[in-house]
Amino acid sequence: MLSLSKIFHFEMAHAIYGYSGACKDIHGHSYELHVSVCSDEEDTNYIPAPGLLIDFKDIKKLVTELIVNKMDHHLLLSQDFLNNNKTISAAENLVIFEAEPTAENLIIFIRNLIKEHLPEHIRLTHLKLYETKDSYAEWCEK
Repeated sequence: MLSLSKIFHFEMAHAIYGYSGACKDIHGHSYELHVSVCSDEEDTNYIPAPGLLIDFKDIKKLVTELIVNKMDHHLLLSQDFLNNNKTISAAENLVIFEAEPTAENLIIFIRNLIKEHLPEHIRLTHLKLYETKDSYAEWCEK
C-alpha cells in the first residue's frame, strides 16, 4: 500500500475532569499530529500525470482548517469540567469538547473529522498524536 504522511504542530491547553493526577488542572502541551492517507486504487503501476495520490498542500489545507486552526492556542475543556469550575467559561479561546480532551479522545475526534472531509478516492489510514515528545495516542485503520 502506498501512503502519504504530513506532520502538523499546535499548542493547546486542556484539563481532565475526574482524573486524580496533575492533568486534572489546566495545563498545556505542544502537540504533534501525524496524518497518513492512501488511495483506494491499486498501486502496482505508476500514477498517471501529475503523479500524485493527493497533493501534500491539499492535506495541509484540510487538516489546518479542520484541526489546527480550531485547536492551536485554545483551551479544550469538557462540559463536566466547566460545570464544576464555573469561573472558567469566560475564556475567549475556550472550546467546549464533547468528551474529556485526552489524547485518546482527541485522536478519535480528529479521525472522524478528517475522514468526513477527504476526497472520495483517498482513505485515512493512520494518525499519531504526540502529547509530549515521548507520549502519544495512535489510531490505525484495521
